[in-house]
Amino acid sequence: MTSSHHDTDTDAWSTDDAKALYMIDRWGRGYFDVNPTGNITAAPLQERGRKIALIDVVEEAREQGLRTPLLIRFQDLLHHRVRTLNEAFNRAISDLKFRGTYRGVFPIKVNQLKEVVEEILEAGRTYHYGLEVGSKPELFAGLSVHTDNESLIVCNGYKDENFIRTAMIGRKLGKKVILVAEKLSEVRTIVRVAKEMNVEPMLGLRVRLMTQGAGKWAESGGEHAKFGLSTAEILAACAILAEAGMSSAFKLLHFHIGSQVPDILVIKRAVREAARHYAKLRKMGHRIEYMDVGGGLAIDYDGSRSTFHSSMNYSVEEYARDIVFNIADICDDEKVPHPNIVSESGRAIVAHHSVLVVQAFGSIEKTPEAPIDIQTEEHKLIRNVLDTRDSLSVQNLAESWHDILQAKEESQKMFELGLLNLDVKARVEALFWETAERMQKLIAALDPAEIPEDVVELRSKLADQYICNFSVFQSLLDHWALGALFPVVPIHRLHERPGAESTLVDITCDSEGKVSKFIDLSDVKETLPLHALRGDEPYYLGIFLTGAYQDIMGDIHNLFGRVNEVHVFLDDDEECGYYIEETIAGNQIREVLAMTQYDTQSLIAKVKAQVDGAIKQDLLKPTEGMRLLADYERGLKDQTYLSF
Repeated sequence: MTSSHHDTDTDAWSTDDAKALYMIDRWGRGYFDVNPTGNITAAPLQERGRKIALIDVVEEAREQGLRTPLLIRFQDLLHHRVRTLNEAFNRAISDLKFRGTYRGVFPIKVNQLKEVVEEILEAGRTYHYGLEVGSKPELFAGLSVHTDNESLIVCNGYKDENFIRTAMIGRKLGKKVILVAEKLSEVRTIVRVAKEMNVEPMLGLRVRLMTQGAGKWAESGGEHAKFGLSTAEILAACAILAEAGMSSAFKLLHFHIGSQVPDILVIKRAVREAARHYAKLRKMGHRIEYMDVGGGLAIDYDGSRSTFHSSMNYSVEEYARDIVFNIADICDDEKVPHPNIVSESGRAIVAHHSVLVVQAFGSIEKTPEAPIDIQTEEHKLIRNVLDTRDSLSVQNLAESWHDILQAKEESQKMFELGLLNLDVKARVEALFWETAERMQKLIAALDPAEIPEDVVELRSKLADQYICNFSVFQSLLDHWALGALFPVVPIHRLHERPGAESTLVDITCDSEGKVSKFIDLSDVKETLPLHALRGDEPYYLGIFLTGAYQDIMGDIHNLFGRVNEVHVFLDDDEECGYYIEETIAGNQIREVLAMTQYDTQSLIAKVKAQVDGAIKQDLLKPTEGMRLLADYERGLKDQTYLSF
């Protein structure tokens, strides 16, 4: 299916126009660009390394048998993000003469994939960059891959005795495993288990601040937050430790005000409030070594550099300087030692490194693909819409819109009453959308202030729906569940002017399986400019900044499983400047069926019984029956997404 009614005008259009239209320079942060041939490139090391055209990676993956949807991970970009964060804190500590160190940890809930976690630890080895875990499975994984005993393992989340015992195994191995207590009963259990195992625990207490976060995750902080101890509970926890002779185990004070905090002022207030708690506890004689500022370091998904929920009004450098400065300011005021600073940034480390590439393979258009040739021009409704269409002008836009809306509504009412034939109804609808398209062309030339209020939303009403071979529920869950925004851009043809205003729909049978909110400098756009589809030529879209949460949180709605995946490394010895280090095939049909208790052999046996029955009833010839069964068996090994 093609969108042939949209012109692709390459005159007076450049790749710079494409960069501006899709705001690539703003959200791309130097990692993504457009080359002169109109292809999006990734620069995992920014200006210090090679640029890789995404379309080349897609083609190479196809040669290795991996089709789209395809997740591309740039592992060098992970290294760059880890270095960027650690160096920002180390510079701030040096410039401000701070007397503690920075000991960051990566929260593996943001992306638990083993190779991602290992690359992050490798990149952070010189900085003693550690891990944060929030569940028993994450702790078991963390203990296994963590090999630097100078770095921390911070344990958050509610804990049972087995969780605590596993953490003590890490302590026995010489690791700095810090159990952050979320409630008083956990403190008592930690004390008891530590004595039983004869190990010195490292304990953290999470303080419940009055300062509340901002953005979509604001409820993570404040006095009604899910986690954390009140001031009275913190003092009670200190008393429990003192009674057990373990006061020295209190090593870390923790707070968290939420994920993706867009406003630096909120972070400053929270840091100052928490630093005051730290200072007062130090003055009481508690020799706390670490202050953990939690997560919240945001990503500028929309490039607006604002306090909008999908943006941030600060840089990583400003974030680090403000944390260091405000902790130092409070500590100096209270005349207590500076703590070592811990932060749990996950989104800011992994979001940029993965790109989901999907293929748009068809469009659902408002106007019919071929004109409807119906000899019923005499009908009054048709004549009314034709008159409106032919007399359309800038001066009568609102009146014309009202007239064609009335004609469309009348045709529907008459049809429901049995007073209108299908051919007339079809002709009225076709003329309605044809007239609306003409109106849109007139509107495009107007100043926004001159557009009548009634017809402002015409662009979104006329938008085509591009059908894309992926599942929103598997690969873009935060968009469906939370309205989170992600940059979506064609990865090629950017030297051509896009001519189709579009939304995206996935291949699930769920009406919510769509992307109809897009990034914009101000607020949110309801449509995305795309290029006309050309016959069977693949058209690829990149969905960017998906490395945080999307990989792990996706579900198997409609039994669409994990997508194909490639891991890319830069290498100057390669002619193209990179190589694919690892490929991970997406789920096969039999694998997702097994997740829902459909055993492969049982499926085949049941279908074979039905084929045998059909042969006995002479509905099938034996040879044909065996061929059908072989097709069924072979199909179970296919991937869950569509093949082209």
